[in-house]
Amino acid sequence: MSSILDSVNKRTQLVGQNRLELLLFKLNGRQRFGINVFKVKEVLQCPPLTTLPKLNPYVKGVAHIRGTTISVIDLSAATGGRPLASTENCFIIISEYNRSVQGFLVSSVERIINMNWEAIMPPPQGAGRYSYLTAVTEIEGELVEILDVEKILDEISPVKTAISEEVNQQLTIDRTQHYHIMVIDDSAVARKQIIRSLESLNLQIDTAKDGREALDKLKAIASEMNNVADEIPLIISDIEMPEMDGYTLTAEIRDDPKLKNIKVVLHTSLSGVFNQAMVQKVGANDFIAKFNPDELAAAVNKHLSL
Repeated sequence: MSSILDSVNKRTQLVGQNRLELLLFKLNGRQRFGINVFKVKEVLQCPPLTTLPKLNPYVKGVAHIRGTTISVIDLSAATGGRPLASTENCFIIISEYNRSVQGFLVSSVERIINMNWEAIMPPPQGAGRYSYLTAVTEIEGELVEILDVEKILDEISPVKTAISEEVNQQLTIDRTQHYHIMVIDDSAVARKQIIRSLESLNLQIDTAKDGREALDKLKAIASEMNNVADEIPLIISDIEMPEMDGYTLTAEIRDDPKLKNIKVVLHTSLSGVFNQAMVQKVGANDFIAKFNPDELAAAVNKHLSL
């Protein structure tokens, strides 16, 4: 199974072309799910797990892998499904999200497929398990569900969203200005985390769930003014999003004379494989790995205080 990721390092050429590669897997049943290869460090047969007292009920146990202890989350149970009955013959997808490494227990891993972000669509509206989806796509006539991993992790171990008092006192932004910014992320949980972190800055915050929606909103403003940065001087954008990723969105902004002066901060959980050259190529002003409220506030302060 390790061979399935042998060429991951060669896949960075997809970044910036509005493309991605999905690792397909199954939980309980026939339904297929996908996770972006860039977030995957390794796939391996599930080793023996150690159960510790007071673990979250969705954490199956901990695995000791290459000298590191990793929590293993039963992905089926964490998304409201039946827990995987046994770890025998199961696999662990070891991934890095928001500066932490964790394992996701799945029943089987299939293959990697190459996709265009335009083929990745927002999930259908509704309750139940759909609340754990960040996107869907169709492969070979079947629906593939892409899980909102940030929502899952936040329910198991909520992230700190408050700015530290030390950093708060160092911020120089004029809080009486009510600066208007836009936050773009396909995860509703991530959008809320950002908004909570920036509450004390007294900002006016608009949101969009993907790059396409954000670009449409910005172009609508551009139809009424020549320099949109006068209205929205800063956007904070995820990189991985349905329909249009953050790199493509940034490139589109830089190519539009009415949008090009907007400051763009890319804010992503892709901390382990961040491509500094690509950020510079598309013209982003900054990059922040999720999720650190102090770093986020400091970046906003820097770009709005210039």
